[in-house]
Parts: sequence; structure tokens; C-alpha cells
Amino acid sequence: MAQNYLVESDIDFVKELKEYGADTLKKCYQCATCSVVCPISPDNRPFPRKEMIAASWGLKDKLVSNVDIWLCHQCGDCSVKCPRGARPGDVLGAVRLHAIAHYARPKWLAKAVRDPKMLPWLILFPAAVFLVMGLVVGPLVWKLVAPVLNLVIHSETPLSQAVKLLDFTPDLDAHGRIAHGMFFSSWLVDMIFIPAAIWAVVVFVLAIRDFVTEMHASSVREGKVKIRELNWVELAKALPRVILPILRHDKAKECTENKDRATAHMMVLFAFIGLFVVTLIFLAVLWGSMLVLGYEHAWHSPYSQLNPVKWLANVAGIALLVGALAMIKNRLSKDESVAKSSYQDWFLIVLVLALAVTGLGAQMTRLGGAATLTYWTYFVHLMAVFALFVYLPFTKLAHLVYRTVALTYAEYAGREN
Repeated sequence: MAQNYLVESDIDFVKELKEYGADTLKKCYQCATCSVVCPISPDNRPFPRKEMIAASWGLKDKLVSNVDIWLCHQCGDCSVKCPRGARPGDVLGAVRLHAIAHYARPKWLAKAVRDPKMLPWLILFPAAVFLVMGLVVGPLVWKLVAPVLNLVIHSETPLSQAVKLLDFTPDLDAHGRIAHGMFFSSWLVDMIFIPAAIWAVVVFVLAIRDFVTEMHASSVREGKVKIRELNWVELAKALPRVILPILRHDKAKECTENKDRATAHMMVLFAFIGLFVVTLIFLAVLWGSMLVLGYEHAWHSPYSQLNPVKWLANVAGIALLVGALAMIKNRLSKDESVAKSSYQDWFLIVLVLALAVTGLGAQMTRLGGAATLTYWTYFVHLMAVFALFVYLPFTKLAHLVYRTVALTYAEYAGREN
């Protein structure tokens, strides 16, 4: 006896996918060409055919927790071979953008980051944070901190003796009080960026917890994996096995149509890794030398151009710039039958370009002696870095985290076997 099934279609979800670049979604007529030509699709329940019909029907719950949308690298092979021009690669890209917004919190910020009308406010927010913190909150907090430090320095207590022994004393003015200067500037930047970095980590941790839990439940329900109970420890052990293939972009290199995009992506990825290492070294050296040598003798920036850390920073900065320009070139030169660029694509690319231009620009203007231009360029650079941290869990760049987790899960659960 035949059974009837009720399918609840989310029309708003379909409209949203179209806004993200999946405007050709309804052209799909399930010929399965996309799944056949995809070089990285698993043999067991291959993508993207099943995802195309789920998206067309508006089955949001079936897609946001689907591990397969992250195994797709949007190479464009399926889109080029599609006889109807449905661009399956763009559809899965749109689903990924929705999944990022779905798991990240708070929802209002996720909505703002993907709304072009909110772009001016997203730009003004970092500027307002630095102006308010630098001109109002920072000085007020400093007025509370400085007297305490002065009291400790000039008192005859074991703590003051320890401070004097370490020579951890900032510049003192003619009255023996802590001077404002560079110490306050470094403290202010750290006071803003450390919470911003913690914010991004917390948002990602909460999102990934829900993402992995729902992804596993969905994979078990659809028969994609045989492991029934999720083991977080074993999942973590699978991560080292996928890191090297990710860094080499092995999957992306198996594609045909968009293979040249892998080079630009690798340049940006390694640039971010290099700049992250430089930042960690800078923080460790600055605060470590301050504790050991005292503020006056601490190793402050800017570093000499002959310093190996400076070499790494410059190479990474140039790689970031070249990678961003290569991404723009690829986007502008590709036919829309291969891939269509969305607002989220350009938001990320322009942000990366702004980071590279202002970072290198601040250094070049400083070396050229243009102090005023250096300050303004560096201010814009700080705005871009702050935007990267705070908006990261809601932008397309978050796919670095989600895709890494999904590939790790596929390795752990045997999805491709």
C-alpha cells in the first residue's frame, strides 16, 4: 500500500539561495550529469544531484547540516557540463553561505554581514570602536590603572620590589608618574583586539559544536556513514590527517574548470598563516621583553627591515596582496556559466585587499617619512583587522573552519569510503 509523505517547503529559503547566486536553481531537471562529472564526489550517495532537488524543494533542514555541501569545492565542472545551465556549484555555494549564517550567533549580526544595505554601518563600527576606546574609554580606564601602577612602583612592598627587580616600569615623567606615550598605545590596541579574537573563537566554538552534532545525525539518518555514536576525541584525532591535503589544495586541484583559482586561494591562505605567526611572535617578544628588560628597553615595533620576522611579514603581506588581486582577476575573467560572484564573495575579497594595501601602505609611508599619511593608513588597517576578527564567523571566509571540520568528519566517519 502506497504511503503519502508531506514535504514542507521553505519558500523564503529558496528566495535566499537565489539572492546568494543560485538564481538558476529551478532549471535543474535531475539528469544527474553534475554527479557524474564531479571528480571529487563520493560513490556512495554522490553530490550535487540530491542537494539540487532538496534546494529546489526548499528543504532547508536537510541541507544546512549536510556534510556534502562542504565536500564540494565549487570548481565549476558540474556547472559547465550542466545541459540546463542550472549551475549546481553556485547552488551549493549559496547553501554554504546560508549554513554559515544559520550556525553563527548572534543572528542579527549574521544578517547584517550578508545585507549590502548594512555595509556602511559595518565599516563605521570599527572606526567608532577605535575612536571611542582611544578618546573616551581608554583614557578613563588608564586613569584608573596608572595610579595603581604608580602606587605599586613607589611603595615599599614585596610586589613593588618584584616590579623593580624585573624593571617592569613604563616611562616616568618629571613627577615620577607613568607617561602616556607608546605604552598606552600598545595597551589600547591589545585591549581591543584580544577581546575581538576571543569573540571570534567563542562564536566558532559554539557554532561548530552544533554543526558537528547535526551533521553527524544527518549523515547517520541518510546512511552516509556507519559510525552511530559521535566520538569527539576520535574526531579530533582525524584532524592531522586532513591538514596537509587542505594546505596543498589536493581536492581543488582535481577539478578542471577552476583549477587556476587554487593558486590564488593558497597564496591568501599561507599569507594569513604567515601574518598570524608574525603577530604571535610580536606579542611574545613585546610582552616578554617588557617583563624581563623593562619598558624602556623592551623590543618595540617597528622591527628592522633586516629582521627575519620582518621578512616573513613582508613576504606574507605581498602574498596577500597578489592573492587578492588574482582572485579579483579570476572573478572578472570567468564566464558566469562557471561561477557567479555574489555580494559575499566581493565583501571578502575587498576586505582581504584592504588588509594587504593598508598594511603594506602604512609601512611604505612610514619609511618614506610621511607621518600623517602613515597614521591614517594604519588607522584604516586597524579597522580592517578588527572587521576581519569580528565579522569572520559570518563571512565566506568562515568556510575555512567549516570545511576543515567537515573534511575531518568525513575522514573520521569514512564518508568517502
